[in-house]
Amino acid sequence: MSGWKLNNDYLRTTGAETALHTAFGSLDSVFALAGQRIARDPLSEVLKVEVAGRHYYIKRYHGAGKHLRRWLGRPRVKAEWQNLRHFAAWGIPTATVVAWGMERRLGAFARGAMITAELPRTTDLAKLALAHDPRLKDRRWVAGVSRQLADITRTLHAHRFAHNDLKWRNLLVDEGGEGKEDPTGHAPRLYLIDCPGGTFWRGPLLAYRIVKDLACLDKVAKYHLTRTQRLRFYLDYAGKRRLDAADKRRIRRITAFFEGRE
Repeated sequence: MSGWKLNNDYLRTTGAETALHTAFGSLDSVFALAGQRIARDPLSEVLKVEVAGRHYYIKRYHGAGKHLRRWLGRPRVKAEWQNLRHFAAWGIPTATVVAWGMERRLGAFARGAMITAELPRTTDLAKLALAHDPRLKDRRWVAGVSRQLADITRTLHAHRFAHNDLKWRNLLVDEGGEGKEDPTGHAPRLYLIDCPGGTFWRGPLLAYRIVKDLACLDKVAKYHLTRTQRLRFYLDYAGKRRLDAADKRRIRRITAFFEGRE
């Protein structure tokens, strides 16, 4: 059994439907493509390809894992495309999913792929932190990005969804503005990408996963942002002007989450 879908709405807007259908028209054609390898692990690889003057990222999965993982549970590639489509439906800026699908043989996962359009002129926040980018010292730039991140995170959790890997490397920011609007009127915009491990939770499990998401963000933030900036992010996320007792308990859990594991 196999299934492969194209985002025809996206294809129509590019003016390159024929070229994209040729390149991405089937799972076979996608697995035959060559391109610049961006990443690789035992189960998957990420390629960057150019079609009709635009760049695309192809994530190809060659397996689902060992033993029962081949038959049970949601394959990671399926989780990836479903989660990115959830983000788009919730109004969270993310990469456009251009094509997606997978193949099973005798009921077991065989292979799958997801293709996303490049978000031009973007860099992930982890690279900015590693390079000690001067934008992280620009209070206006940090405040603008932080508010967007608070909105994104609150939206995820309001849908009882936890990302489970909400790290700076999975947050892309574009080059607009550096704290101000540029001549085109474009301010920096934040995008959330890569979410194979995210899913819906309830009750105490959701509360735990929320703390983990916030702790993942703070794991890097504590080295690059001031305490005031970190507190401002939390207040924006919580939609409050000041902390109450429950917020203080949660913040203690957040800051202690990775103690002894770094």
